[in-house]
Amino acid sequence: MTKILISADMEGATGVTWPADCLPGTPEWQRCRPLLTSDVNAAIAGFFAGGADEVLVNEAHMTMRNLLLERLDDRAQLLTGRHKDLSMVEGVQHGDVDGIAFVGYHTGAGDDGVLAHTYLGNSLTGVFVDGVRASEGLLNSLVAAEYGTPVVLVTGDDLTCADARGYAPEAVGVAVKDHVSRYAAVCRTPARTAADITEGATRAAALAVRHEPAGPAPRRIEIDFDAAQLAGAAALVPGVEQTGERRVAYTASTMYEGIRCFKTVTTMVSAAVEEWYG
Repeated sequence: MTKILISADMEGATGVTWPADCLPGTPEWQRCRPLLTSDVNAAIAGFFAGGADEVLVNEAHMTMRNLLLERLDDRAQLLTGRHKDLSMVEGVQHGDVDGIAFVGYHTGAGDDGVLAHTYLGNSLTGVFVDGVRASEGLLNSLVAAEYGTPVVLVTGDDLTCADARGYAPEAVGVAVKDHVSRYAAVCRTPARTAADITEGATRAAALAVRHEPAGPAPRRIEIDFDAAQLAGAAALVPGVEQTGERRVAYTASTMYEGIRCFKTVTTMVSAAVEEWYG
């Protein structure tokens, strides 16, 4: 039995290039929801074609209520909604996931890439794990590794695929658009990206083999912000210390704890951002 978990973000989906494209409630978001659903369905189709027995899709974008369930491939199941223990990779912690796919992903805060960011659309200018600049893909791959689950597929813009080669060099990368600027890209059509994703997922299914879980290893996580008061807000979280005017850091005994603390920090920082002055 082979089980695949798809973590579905939206900034890296087909045709998405502008904040409103993935901001829940906007007309642009409504137009782009079918595009995201198409990308996910293409991955589902490919994994089943490649021999997978079960596919669980975990919503990973903002409100985590973006995919159109009524259009989802009937062979898959959808985990939708917020407030989950592991947020973007909820489900991997049960130890029965053989491979994880990052669909609709993007590059991290401080890097080039379409709609590049890390958890927050703004405010964070860099996230580092043990001194290495980290995207959401890297962060989530480290969590998955603690449960022996390899990253087998990554879709997004071309720079996202390049980023993935650093944390999951064996994974299949499928670019659905080419970066021009943070808010512009050369986009393939949905029919073309669906075919590319299905082909990539079919190949990626063979990589879905659980390995020995990564042993507990302390991780030093550092976060840079664009304003000093945000570092102060983050440092209110127990275990997080302000190490510079706009930087905080903490050490987590595992990435399970590390990503949960990171989510808490970003929640605190979001509440400290004012509309006009940040």
